[in-house]
Amino acid sequence: MHYETFTMISDTISDTKIQFSDEIVRHKLPVTSAKASNILRYFSHSTLNTNLAVDLSRGLSYFSGHSSYDSTNLCTNFAHPFSEVIAFCPQWLLSARASNQDFRTTKLLRQPNGQYQESSKVSSPNEYLSELRRLQPPTMPAPRKKTSKTPTFEGGLVGFIGYDLAAQQHIQSHTDQPSHSEHLVAAIGDYDIFLKNEADGWVLYRRNNPTLEPLIQQIIGVLALLNAGTPTHSNAFSVRESFKATWSFDQYARAFQRIQDYLHAGDCYQVNLTQPFVASVNGDLLEVMDDLFALTRAPYSGYMRVDEHELLSCSPELFLAFSGVDADGKNQMITRPIKGTRPRHDDSAQDLSERNALIMSEKDQSENLMIVDLLRNDLSLHAEVGSVTVPALFEIESFAQVHHLVSEVRATLCEDTSVLDVLIDALPGGSITGAPKKRAMEIIAELEAAPRGAYCGSFGYLNRDGSGQFNVLIRTLQKHQDHLVAWAGGGITIASQVESEYQECLDKISAILNCVNGFGSVQDH
Repeated sequence: MHYETFTMISDTISDTKIQFSDEIVRHKLPVTSAKASNILRYFSHSTLNTNLAVDLSRGLSYFSGHSSYDSTNLCTNFAHPFSEVIAFCPQWLLSARASNQDFRTTKLLRQPNGQYQESSKVSSPNEYLSELRRLQPPTMPAPRKKTSKTPTFEGGLVGFIGYDLAAQQHIQSHTDQPSHSEHLVAAIGDYDIFLKNEADGWVLYRRNNPTLEPLIQQIIGVLALLNAGTPTHSNAFSVRESFKATWSFDQYARAFQRIQDYLHAGDCYQVNLTQPFVASVNGDLLEVMDDLFALTRAPYSGYMRVDEHELLSCSPELFLAFSGVDADGKNQMITRPIKGTRPRHDDSAQDLSERNALIMSEKDQSENLMIVDLLRNDLSLHAEVGSVTVPALFEIESFAQVHHLVSEVRATLCEDTSVLDVLIDALPGGSITGAPKKRAMEIIAELEAAPRGAYCGSFGYLNRDGSGQFNVLIRTLQKHQDHLVAWAGGGITIASQVESEYQECLDKISAILNCVNGFGSVQDH
């Protein structure tokens, strides 16, 4: 497997702005003003909106925000511009669902006509990851020399690996935990057809494969209908039962105290305790995307639809970013763990006071440093000796609802290292487990109210040149049928106070819960 020199080709316009691939075709589309949510809505119900025989909703993915990797500057100020990508019609999609009954892996393989051949089997988390690794080599060429320094999606892997699946690489899961319904715990596909919102509007990129021509022409026709104002079918979203915490404060306090017992016994230094908030809803989670993204202004946002499952993430946290192989054959990686939170305030003086309190907090710095040390170890497993550095420690990043304490760890990958292997081996992220990681995950499995599902996993993309980025799936909603769940949590140390930790959960998630609850019933609209 070898990478070829990338050159961008345009079918409908003559400009060649970025070097892509001899195999990549670029189509300028007449949907400049279309919002991403409207395109996603149209694709989600493509078989209803058009006569298209192909279901464009299968594995439909969207990610937006700021490209994180910059080879010379820290990414604290998000040096690269906001971008939007919609990926769809993957060559293959490998998903995993878990319930109290079984763990099941489903594989979709795209046929020349755009239809999918589907197979499903009872398996295990490790079998899923083995299959994912097996699928990667034939479909992703070996890393090539980068021709562009601008981080961007260029075709490759898109999707997520959830916390529960990742944790089961290391610990025995507790299958007797209550679970309302099945969880989609992973879904990753290889995408060679995608839309990018560029300076001059939406552009369709696809592999230059003659067998795709009929499908591509249908897709372009669908987008032309959208641009012409053809009415879009939608599945209106409404809340039947507002979000409620699964735990009472007393239940949270009992779990908190049990963690304190473990900490004093020397089992751990820190455990990340989280709790779910559950709602009953109608319609598509996609319908709340614009409101939540406007509310949170999160730099690592994403959305994915797999059959009856939807995932919507408003994440502020970068898990891993890869630069791609440079002229010297090196691939740099960074992680930016968040540990330490204070609420934002409308009053500027009070807001500044909270920010300064976070800067000066020895407790929060201690929590942050524990996770930095853990991630230094995780990255070192695939890093060149001596390349792991910490260029940023205890920086403040301010988001719409909270201030966060953030650090940064960097390293250089060993040659011939698969970035997918790095991602899998580093999951779950240290900032959402605790330290030491394995014992912290065992305590989490023992104490938490329900499986986390996708929450605290990682969503993002990996290009064929070894570049890419994945978030930490916090501030994230997961929907299956009419069941919607959100989570919030924080790191517990010996210095933690139960009231403060409980309030931190609410500070992180309340604005999102209130926004969704505000949709009310169908009769209200």
